[in-house]
Amino acid sequence: MKLYESGIYYPATQGTGARGSITERTTALAYIAFTAFLVHFVVNSMAVYGIFRDELYYIACSGHLDWGYVDQPPLAAMLLAMSRFMFGDSLVTLRLFPAIAHSETVLLAGLMARELGGNRYAQVLAAVATIIPGVYLGNFTYFSMNAFDILIWAIIFYTVIKIIKYENTKLWLLFGLVVGIGLENKLSVMFLCFGLVVGMLLTSQRRHFLSGWFWLGGLVAAILFLPHVLWQVDNGWPTLEFMRNATMNKNMPVAPVEFFIGQVLELHPFNVLIWVPGLLYFLFSSKGGRYRLFALAYIAIFIVFAVQNGKPYYQSPFYSVLFAAGGVVIGESTARKGQRWLRAVLLVLLVAGGAILAPVAIPVLPVESYIRYAAAIGVEPTSGERDKPGKLPQHFADMFGWEEMAATVAGVYRELSPEEQSKCAIFGQNYGQAGAIDFFGKAYGLPDAISGHNNYWIWGPGDRDIEVVIIIGGNEEDHDSFFEECSIRAVHRNEYARSFETNLNIYVCKGLKRPLSETWPMMRHYN
Repeated sequence: MKLYESGIYYPATQGTGARGSITERTTALAYIAFTAFLVHFVVNSMAVYGIFRDELYYIACSGHLDWGYVDQPPLAAMLLAMSRFMFGDSLVTLRLFPAIAHSETVLLAGLMARELGGNRYAQVLAAVATIIPGVYLGNFTYFSMNAFDILIWAIIFYTVIKIIKYENTKLWLLFGLVVGIGLENKLSVMFLCFGLVVGMLLTSQRRHFLSGWFWLGGLVAAILFLPHVLWQVDNGWPTLEFMRNATMNKNMPVAPVEFFIGQVLELHPFNVLIWVPGLLYFLFSSKGGRYRLFALAYIAIFIVFAVQNGKPYYQSPFYSVLFAAGGVVIGESTARKGQRWLRAVLLVLLVAGGAILAPVAIPVLPVESYIRYAAAIGVEPTSGERDKPGKLPQHFADMFGWEEMAATVAGVYRELSPEEQSKCAIFGQNYGQAGAIDFFGKAYGLPDAISGHNNYWIWGPGDRDIEVVIIIGGNEEDHDSFFEECSIRAVHRNEYARSFETNLNIYVCKGLKRPLSETWPMMRHYN
């Protein structure tokens, strides 16, 4: 048996000592990983804010299981359906899988540092650095495909490191399996594969293109991804329209410099001390040279996202491997006795800095306390989209008002006659509003919502006999073009919601000028 350490093979130490050392190191990483899980569990148990907009949509998707959706492949909806079946719909249980995913990502960052030859401190540093980024804390706090995307990228990085380090080409099969599963979660894995191919072509790792195991792994990925591709074909490639609309009409233009600065801030400014040395390690170090494809992949993906007007968080899944490499660099450079005090200083800096900015990423402060705290540290509300910022940043604003909205709509619904209720539909302008009606409305006896937004448009109104429509928000002139009669029956207000939902008129509209089957194609908006 042989162990590989720092690029050199060493015989394994006999007896239990070596095994104990490995176990001890893994135990330390496990404790740090559990800390990440515990942070999310405690925050979600506090339930300072409510359910997130996208979670309402994922819940709706989990009730309409399919091989794809307008804005996502099927895996996240399948996982949520499993979670809801096993644990129910409380805020804690809805967010259990993402919390576990963060802990696993933290563990993998430490293990990657170990495989790269890092000492125990390097592994701990990489793990801690993977806990504190605001973009990680935020994405792992609520249920979304983004949480699993970050984890899947980390698994792919870990697998590629093992392939290169041990020259085990059979692991390309595992690579293909993870990529295939990743593509069924989020299409961003395509960008990672693109970057890795660029990195391989520009380095000596191009020799893997001659390996049959590499192409067999690609075949495995393609087979796993095929059901979603077939769904796209069957539904007219809706995701392409979704991506085009989001880029042109939804996302704010971001210059390359802003894209870079956004990543620095979202990953925590102190983490620059970790991932920049990691990137340089892959680019210029002789020890890191065999893994240079990671640095070249990072650059290639950065260019693509910057040119495509991507949001800064799009590249955030890449950083787990850079944290691992940065841990290796710092672990080696502080190995001398006279420099070891820097290790403690850096860890304290990361933990303290992470604690200071954590309330910006996760809902731990009461809303008014958060507003004062954010103002005190100079954080302004942003959305990264074209809507006007409200009192809270988008990721917090999207946690307000949903149950109250459903209650307001229920009050309007109860004012209808029994005959009108039997032929009533509730229309939401977006999947958040529709999802809120579907999730909270059951307690009020409300019918399922309809909407033209993303997959709600595909689900459609079905064959329901609809003569009365309760419309949440929207433009009165637009409503009048479809109905003979429209009137405002209530107003839903929430000062902390997104700017376009702080004041929403609730309309009751009657007398369709044309059958809904004829007007439904006009309702579609994918973004």
